[in-house]
Amino acid sequence: MKKIIFALIVLAGTTISCTKNFEDFNTDKKRASEVPGDFLFSNAQKALADQVGGVNVNLNIFNLWAQYWTETTYTDEANYDLVTRNISDAQFRILYRDILADLKEAKRLLELETAAGEEGEAIKQNKINIATLVENYAWNYLLLIFGDIPYQEALAEDNNLAVYDDARTILNDLIQKTKDATAALNPDFESFGNADIVFAGDVASWQKFGYSLQIKMSIVLADVDASLAQSTIEGAYQAAFQPGESAQVVYPGGTNSNPIWQELVATGRDDFVGANTIIDIMNDLEDPRRDDYFTTVGDTTDIYEGGIYGETSPFGQLSHVADPIQDPTFPVTLLDYTEIAFYLAESAERGYSVGMSAEEWYNEGITSSILSWGGTQEEADAYLANPDVNYATAEGTWQQKIGTQAWLAFYLRGLEGWTSWRRLDFPIFNIPPGIDTYGEIPLRFTYPITEQTLNADNFNAAASAIGGDELTTPLFWDVQ
Repeated sequence: MKKIIFALIVLAGTTISCTKNFEDFNTDKKRASEVPGDFLFSNAQKALADQVGGVNVNLNIFNLWAQYWTETTYTDEANYDLVTRNISDAQFRILYRDILADLKEAKRLLELETAAGEEGEAIKQNKINIATLVENYAWNYLLLIFGDIPYQEALAEDNNLAVYDDARTILNDLIQKTKDATAALNPDFESFGNADIVFAGDVASWQKFGYSLQIKMSIVLADVDASLAQSTIEGAYQAAFQPGESAQVVYPGGTNSNPIWQELVATGRDDFVGANTIIDIMNDLEDPRRDDYFTTVGDTTDIYEGGIYGETSPFGQLSHVADPIQDPTFPVTLLDYTEIAFYLAESAERGYSVGMSAEEWYNEGITSSILSWGGTQEEADAYLANPDVNYATAEGTWQQKIGTQAWLAFYLRGLEGWTSWRRLDFPIFNIPPGIDTYGEIPLRFTYPITEQTLNADNFNAAASAIGGDELTTPLFWDVQ
């Protein structure tokens, strides 16, 4: 894996209108009317990493909804309240305005550049295709949250009332665009260089990312379009990330510190503790990653205890987020080998030809996770020998085995953890006091309030198409 530390990007991308609900915040007269495509690409990468890795409850509550963390005093978000802080609106604003609009503009400007000879043209096309891969990752992020979303018309300057497109149609399009962009990359030539804060312009690494992204996007289709899921995954797995490889953004600290540090350290607030959901499971399994994920309680050396999910929790009496995670330079992971290994374990169980058995890929995923957190091969082997972890003896169906261990490995990647639970139905989550039954645990975000008021016709059509704009409406791939 190639990682770089980026300098502060003192710019933001040009603004492009999306849907009418963005009219109030889509124009900033202080921003440059046009900047180089490379800078816009960097800016979009930074904004994406901040959103994926962030924990500000106004912007990203997925570590709560995955039941990795719970809140100490203000428990609205752990009890599935999106409205008080207009969290859905923030998701739209950041993904569309700060990420997708910048990537679209970056590609437009790159297309306009005059390439010098064959090499210049190859570099230019590499840049455009890499930007497409990041763009597709961001679109997929939105799909996993909402379902149907504005897509074809979303970033059109002359249309402030964007139609919502069918999520399944969008995903099929994204998969094909990802295949095309990945295949078009030429690792014999350079790309963004240090303007790329993930791989420093390493085109071969972006190819691996592209194949890995194909697997990530296709696995959610397994229950609704097995043919496309199988053909895509079988065609991508051999060229995807290998052990130890990942797409990460490493923060330099200071004014460009990791977003977790910004919320947990710089603010001086004690808003989060580990949730009993994950800590109880890790305690039962004697998981070697406990000290990587959390602190012990108080002055003890071996007691890990989580707050009761969704209830007020005494910060001083429970396990906190581990100190290294709160370091200002802690990286944000966008996609890695660990995630891919668990998808391939699932693929093997579904009968796809992916080179190894489900058990072997399951073992790969667990081992990769432990090693990536600084554990040893001996710790991984001992954990896999635990009868409650060993694939041959662990309790339940393959969905329970893979689902539980994938969820544990996706710690801090809350959207992936919540999505894994939605798809495989494991592990069993706790029911917070804000709801009455297990069936009320959310399966999606409701649409932004501003969409309901400013883009009402298209909002109503989308709500009807998905079966109602409710937290408990399953997305098309979430077969109940």
